[in-house]
Amino acid sequence: MRSGTVFTQGLRQSLGGDPFWTVEAVRQVRYHVVSSNGLFAPGNSTLLTGCPDAPMSPGDRRLVVVDQNVDALYGGEVRAWFTANGIDATVVPLRADESVKQWDAVSRVVDAMNDFGIDRRREPVLAVGGGVLTDIVGFAASLYRRGTPYIRVPTTLIGLVDAGVGVKTGVNYERGKNRLGTYAPATATFLDRSFLRSLSLRHVSNGLAEILKMALIRSEDLFALLESRGADVRADRFQGSTEDLAGAADAIIAESIHLMLEELQPNLWESALERCVDYGHTFSPTLEMHALPELLHGEAVAVDMALTTALATLRGFVAEDQAERVYRVMRRLGLPLWNEVLEDPTLLQEALRDTVRHRDGQQRLPLPIGIGRHRFVNDVTPAELRDATRLLREHALGASALVPEQVGA
Repeated sequence: MRSGTVFTQGLRQSLGGDPFWTVEAVRQVRYHVVSSNGLFAPGNSTLLTGCPDAPMSPGDRRLVVVDQNVDALYGGEVRAWFTANGIDATVVPLRADESVKQWDAVSRVVDAMNDFGIDRRREPVLAVGGGVLTDIVGFAASLYRRGTPYIRVPTTLIGLVDAGVGVKTGVNYERGKNRLGTYAPATATFLDRSFLRSLSLRHVSNGLAEILKMALIRSEDLFALLESRGADVRADRFQGSTEDLAGAADAIIAESIHLMLEELQPNLWESALERCVDYGHTFSPTLEMHALPELLHGEAVAVDMALTTALATLRGFVAEDQAERVYRVMRRLGLPLWNEVLEDPTLLQEALRDTVRHRDGQQRLPLPIGIGRHRFVNDVTPAELRDATRLLREHALGASALVPEQVGA
């Protein structure tokens, strides 16, 4: 007889009638975000010792999945670093962009892990690339033998400040953005700004959209910093070529990541569905997939933020002069305010319906209040969306902002 047994971790058994059990357990999560420029430079030991939960020593093996574009630029440097440190690295280049962010890419990573004969307890997979690559590898690692550790080395700005610091993985399915995925934190993410030196200005802007998102809903100070220094830091590709630019780049990235982690940590599994980090992500998933490959992820987020700024202006949450500041900063950061997909009003309604489906039947739409604050609404109507679209289009046409300024190569 087991009646009266005391269980730990919240396991309870009924005392009468047909037996049933209720199991309650808490999963402890611990992961590290570590900054170090020049990770693969000779003599840099951060990847060896920087994460206490995943050290590397001479004689160890590692499977390294790298974005093929990153491999073309930095592959020699990466391989030389592993060789110099006595690590037996198998490097697997993988094409990783939004158009191929599908199950087939996950399957290729799983095949590589299987061929490698990975020891899931001692040999975390390394993912070196942008947010698409780290999403793919993270998803594959979360599935292989029900969970294999992995480490992220993001090489794009959007990877550094957004995809690299959360716990979500995923790939697209049909027309659904990240429709397949898991919650699977990397053991560590290593942030190296030096990779950004080879990014096009357009891809720098792509990451700045996620930074601007955090400013608009959480920090007027960060917005002011983007307003005053964002264009210069962008042009410098966050390399810190002068002391002043280095200070501004450090402050922008550190504050953005800190604000993001403040929001994510209490709600990693998204049990609370009112998430201010969803700002810019109500309409953008649908817009991005319909405009693919025309819009990058951050560009779609920017269009969403421009639209919801117009919506907040119509509601009196954002003053007209504040909206002008927002649009002006977006243009300075090389971000679009408009895309022709907005011409189809049914698309925005479809996007809102899809959002309601995965936010448990409510819109839970974050809207800015001024600059740096937000509130959630559940009553946006098709008529309001049409009015906001019309207002944004008038502004965009009048400001010649249908395309981002100074996008660059």
